[in-house]
Amino acid sequence: MKNDQWPSLLREAEAEVEGAKERLFAALYTELHQLAERQLRRAAGASVSPTTLLHEAYLGMAQGDAVFPDRARFMGYASRVMRGLIIDFARQRRAQKRGADFCITQIDTKVAEQHAEPNAEEPELLRLSEALDALAVRDPRLAELVDLRYFCGFSLVEVAVLRSVSERTVQRDWEKARGMLFQLMTDMC
Repeated sequence: MKNDQWPSLLREAEAEVEGAKERLFAALYTELHQLAERQLRRAAGASVSPTTLLHEAYLGMAQGDAVFPDRARFMGYASRVMRGLIIDFARQRRAQKRGADFCITQIDTKVAEQHAEPNAEEPELLRLSEALDALAVRDPRLAELVDLRYFCGFSLVEVAVLRSVSERTVQRDWEKARGMLFQLMTDMC
């Protein structure tokens, strides 16, 4: 969806014009689906489809009272909701591996071998999520930038346009955010 469409669709949705929310979601669906795919690629081994992730995120966002003055904040929020869902799925999977929902069953050994290896990416993903949450407390603007760049996959130029700032400003903020995240993740070890 183009940036110039966002304000009019958003105003109609906020004014509860009949069918406006559906048009807004339809206009964003492809972009949100691509966001879900990127999120899942970064969370290697996640056992959920992009469509399921998108629909779960939509349900979560629809229940909230958040207001989005621009597309960048909406995409950042959508990214955080999806990241949170992926983290929840990873935690749930780790809990199941450690005996939650324990029951004795008979399983084919080939199937058991496929699922026996734990995903090495999960602890790193959990640490990254915790570091991003800590960054959001310290500097919400930088945390949103990380969501837009890393999780949404926007380029520096796209983020600059979304935020109405120069590309160099976004570059400086990106370097600062990366440094702070590195420090936060190092402190967690």
